[in-house]
Amino acid sequence: MKLITFRNMSENKVLCAAVFLTSVVCAACSRGSGFDHAATLDANGKYTIKWKFDETTITFEIEAETKGYIGFGISPNGAMASSDIMIGGVAHGEPYLHDYFVDQGRGVHEDPMQNYRLLYGMENHTHTVLGFSRDLQTCDPNDRAITDSTVRVIWAYHDEDVGPSGPVYHGADRGRKSLRLLNPKTGTNVPPGTAVFDLRNVNVPVPHKDTTYWCRMFKMPEVHTKHHIIRIEALLQEDHRGMVHHILLYQCDSTLDDSELQASHECFHPNMPDSFLSCETVIFAWAIGGEGYTYPPHVGMSIGTAADPVYVLMEVHYDNPALHTGLLDNSGLRLYYTPRLRSYDAGVMETGVWVSLYHMLPPGMESYVTEGHCTQECLRESLDMEMPSGVRVFAVLLHAHLAGRAIRTRHFRGLVELPPLASDNNFDFNFQEFQPVSPERLLLPGDSLITECIYNTKARQNMTWGGLSTRDEMCLSYLLYYPRVNLARCESLPEINGQLKFIGVKQIQSPLTTWPFMIKSPKRYSNLSFTEAMDKFRWTKKRGKAFNELVLTLPINVRCSKTGQEEWSIQGVIMPPPKPKSVRPPAAATCPVTSGSQHHCEPFVVVMAALVLVLHALSRF
Repeated sequence: MKLITFRNMSENKVLCAAVFLTSVVCAACSRGSGFDHAATLDANGKYTIKWKFDETTITFEIEAETKGYIGFGISPNGAMASSDIMIGGVAHGEPYLHDYFVDQGRGVHEDPMQNYRLLYGMENHTHTVLGFSRDLQTCDPNDRAITDSTVRVIWAYHDEDVGPSGPVYHGADRGRKSLRLLNPKTGTNVPPGTAVFDLRNVNVPVPHKDTTYWCRMFKMPEVHTKHHIIRIEALLQEDHRGMVHHILLYQCDSTLDDSELQASHECFHPNMPDSFLSCETVIFAWAIGGEGYTYPPHVGMSIGTAADPVYVLMEVHYDNPALHTGLLDNSGLRLYYTPRLRSYDAGVMETGVWVSLYHMLPPGMESYVTEGHCTQECLRESLDMEMPSGVRVFAVLLHAHLAGRAIRTRHFRGLVELPPLASDNNFDFNFQEFQPVSPERLLLPGDSLITECIYNTKARQNMTWGGLSTRDEMCLSYLLYYPRVNLARCESLPEINGQLKFIGVKQIQSPLTTWPFMIKSPKRYSNLSFTEAMDKFRWTKKRGKAFNELVLTLPINVRCSKTGQEEWSIQGVIMPPPKPKSVRPPAAATCPVTSGSQHHCEPFVVVMAALVLVLHALSRF
């Protein structure tokens, strides 16, 4: 093979080519290996992505079923407008890649700063593969920074390569997917021969509507000795991969009996079995494209003892925008469990805002903040009794509903704020999975947590209430930790009287004989329930903001409960909201000023060098 010479290249070109050649050789020789994460982005398995990252750079490999171009982008909301996109492929045996941005009117423009770097590209008679990288923070106003929050990825492909006039419209071969690109690497392997237990729906008739939540009760594996669940993953009916949007597994009241196991019904429906309401604590979550969850090697979910989950509820979200009829689904979850016990039992702790109608959001608000407190008093009482040395948090699931826009779990030791346990400034209700906490975080007696949620109710005309429906709201964080203690919920709820006083309520009917309870005075609210009175109030943005500021200062009702119906003594105590010191957020990264002395690699040199070395590397195999 003829080698490229650098005799006629400038010093800058030689430097750029040499650096790039080294990276391409390594990339070509290890193509398909060394990636920490992978996801299939479409329903038919035609578009897959792998990636890895370090402190400054993220590297991708995309494989798509096309001989034309591949498109990949980062969007603020899953739409094309204001996105940062890459389009590349292999044309006439030569790989290419271009950095584009999309304006608010969906116009596509080539970016003057080409920050996506081509590493390699190849194709056969059916597929194209592209390897490329970019900086997490490019300092390009046309790019979108990649952070540890949820990222809305958009994708597309076409059977034609990019021509002189730019890319041809992709048509229906496109989509979007939420991913957490900067999640720490977690293991996925389980020992050969590990026993499995499947929780599967059986011929569920998927309704002829856009969105359905289907619930079914199961009993955990009956084992005669203690075992540990070490991995949970989705089991998807092959032709329904794009329809099963997410799966949640809840722990239910252990006092139920096996007669409940026949129960299968649409979730949140008025005719839903009452037993489903006892299933409140999420113990696992999977979302479309997710990788499943493997517990750390020293931790497992215990089954087989009196303290362990007996009954669980599986909630499956079916997404049927095409309104297909006659569909029967058999998807579910697979649990891997073993008698070879790990060092610690995993526990699940629910923190945040106690789910109640007292958690309310006014309509028309672009940004409304709620706080749920896991107080010093609750953690001190429970951990001093059960684990004075503290527990270690290793994963967190942030949970809200459709109005949720951002969530973080703040951690305080005394009055000093530590880094958050978890945060997501771009929350997506349709993408909820456990975030690994790395390194694990010690939670001590006397620490406190605040689960902070930001909502957008701008398009809503009435109040949004705390509740189970997706149109209701929650503000929760589920902590996976070890060793397990008898603390199921550490939450709070703003006191109701101050909220009613804001809208002018003077007196409620007594005794309380109905729920929601009724208002007695003033006359304009007489004989209305408090929820009706809140809806009748004339909300404006100014009033909504004032209400928000008030609620954050109201006394809180503490929830500090054990597994089942038992409570710690602090449960139900009314106290002022804690006022810990907040830490100033870290300064935003500053971008260096470019100068003429900086090295800028010319695309022609990069592409030709990449092509030669990819072919040379592949010829060795």
